[in-house]
Amino acid sequence: MKPISAVIITFNEAQKITRCLNSVRKVADEIIVIDSFSTDNTLTICQQFNVRVEQREWEGYASAKNYGNRIAQHDFILSIDADEVLSPELISSILTEKPRLSGAYSMNRLTNYCGSWIYHCGWYPDTKIRLFNRQDARWAGDYVHEALEFSRPVDITRLNGDLWHYSFDSLGDHIQRVNQYSDLAAQELVASGKGGYWGKMLISPGVKFVQSYLFRRGILDGFYGFCISAISAFDIFIRYAKAVQLKRAARREDT
Repeated sequence: MKPISAVIITFNEAQKITRCLNSVRKVADEIIVIDSFSTDNTLTICQQFNVRVEQREWEGYASAKNYGNRIAQHDFILSIDADEVLSPELISSILTEKPRLSGAYSMNRLTNYCGSWIYHCGWYPDTKIRLFNRQDARWAGDYVHEALEFSRPVDITRLNGDLWHYSFDSLGDHIQRVNQYSDLAAQELVASGKGGYWGKMLISPGVKFVQSYLFRRGILDGFYGFCISAISAFDIFIRYAKAVQLKRAARREDT
């Protein structure tokens, strides 16, 4: 058996971390939690599972995950978020591969939204590479979306089973998350030096809604399919609007 180190990033995840840890401990030989000084019961729960907890100031997802990878005891890393759970079939697939781990492994992610599983809207299968050798890969990205970058070509094997993603408990939770991440997305847009924010702010939200609700069949997900499509469109609008605001504020400071 080749050992696996699981790396989990947390900040105030007391409501979800138990479910995550219960699934991960079935495949991991070591569990590392990188915590950004949670103020709820996250650390108390982690102590009950006898995991290794390291606290550090927040410097972004990529930085936190790379730090966890560096301090892990084992080369093969299972990277999982606190609101994610390995399904029984996925656990079985990982255990089957464990004696012969090589390259990297991808898995489908299935999102639970307000208690409903979402199979459309472009949200499924949402394939992610989450099991890999740290000697071959590192996380990159400064703002919202971190991505795994490989230093050499590796074979990627698709695992059977889903990674269950318990993302949003309510519509309000989704809107709050959009507000939070759109700040970072707007900063990323401005930092990139790209323009055309006004045109994209006017056109892209409508395109996003049609794409999600019709072309990607969000209509088949019922009420929540409509809500996801509408909020996703708003997400596109508000990130460009905030980018415009940041540019206007920068110009005022220069005058």
